[in-house]
Amino acid sequence: MAVRPIVILGDPVLHKPTAPVPVGPDGSLPADLPELITDMFETMDAARGVGLAAPQIGVGLRIFTWQLANDDGIPERGVVINPYLTSAKPPVGDPDPHDEVEGCLSVPGESFPLRRGESASLVGQDLDGNEIRYEATGWFARMLQHEYDHLNGFLYVDRLTGKWARRARKAVKANGWGEPGISWTPGVDRDPFGHDDDPPEEERVD
Repeated sequence: MAVRPIVILGDPVLHKPTAPVPVGPDGSLPADLPELITDMFETMDAARGVGLAAPQIGVGLRIFTWQLANDDGIPERGVVINPYLTSAKPPVGDPDPHDEVEGCLSVPGESFPLRRGESASLVGQDLDGNEIRYEATGWFARMLQHEYDHLNGFLYVDRLTGKWARRARKAVKANGWGEPGISWTPGVDRDPFGHDDDPPEEERVD
């Protein structure tokens, strides 16, 4: 069980679709899956993340974890395996630069506004192989869309448009990202979002 390095934009694992987690004929999941998921939770917590997808720690499997309060009756903390997500279309128009801002642990220290669908439906499996179904709204729906994008080889900055896309490209260049092999380790490297001195549960990011 360990906190793992988080790979940064430019690593190939972040830019290609992930593989389904193998499921046995009896519905069983791989024996080493609990250890991976424990590491994902530990890494997410150490990074103050609201979500973490397996590709962000270099594992190309369809899994993500979350830690986020909501008004939808969904557990605040959870994991989904082999998810399928559908979401509402994003509202038309420019994103609000204050109320629709996203961050990402694989684009550390940066944040940009992005329009997302205001609701989402999630179907998948939990660690015991049981089916889960959730209907989400608001920020929880946004988080689900963000993490699901990771499983399909997209980062939120890939969806930016106009001046926000240009600013993101400049940030990537300024930080020297866009190449394989760059990562940061929560609890070892300085927190890129400036949360090292915050109380433990403040200001989580994706």
